[in-house]
Amino acid sequence: MLDMLIYLAPSLALAGVVRFLARRHPFFFLLTLAGTFCHELAHFCVGLITGARPASLSIFPQRKGNHWQLGAVVLGNIRWYNAAPTALAPLLIIAIPFLFAAWRVHGHWAFTISDIFIAFLLAPQFLSFWPSSADWHIAWRSWPYLIVVSIGYGLYSMFAM
Repeated sequence: MLDMLIYLAPSLALAGVVRFLARRHPFFFLLTLAGTFCHELAHFCVGLITGARPASLSIFPQRKGNHWQLGAVVLGNIRWYNAAPTALAPLLIIAIPFLFAAWRVHGHWAFTISDIFIAFLLAPQFLSFWPSSADWHIAWRSWPYLIVVSIGYGLYSMFAM
């Protein structure tokens, strides 16, 4: 585990630099494209699986009032049962750097020049895995799902003993 964290340290540092620069000038949004693509692709794929009917996917930054929207997925069938899984799908992205690091440091390893380029691809994943405020707003449409899961868990714990 320590090897993985050491391997990911440059990516985490780069993520901080990218976040700093992207807030200063829109040009640096280019450094976030890999993360934006994964974030929106997660919404799109989970939307397909859960029946949310994704209609379009965009990863190009657009000015929306006082802030920038880095990407968007238009969903045509958000319901109580698919809102949370689809909206919170980007949380799965955090697995990408850790799975890659586990594969990369397995056995004997050493940093190579290719690891620098890999760090630039992994850094945006640390910035893009957290759902946006709009994603959290959509996820709250699944509150009936939370009740069903809570009741199910309660029944399971009563009868499992």
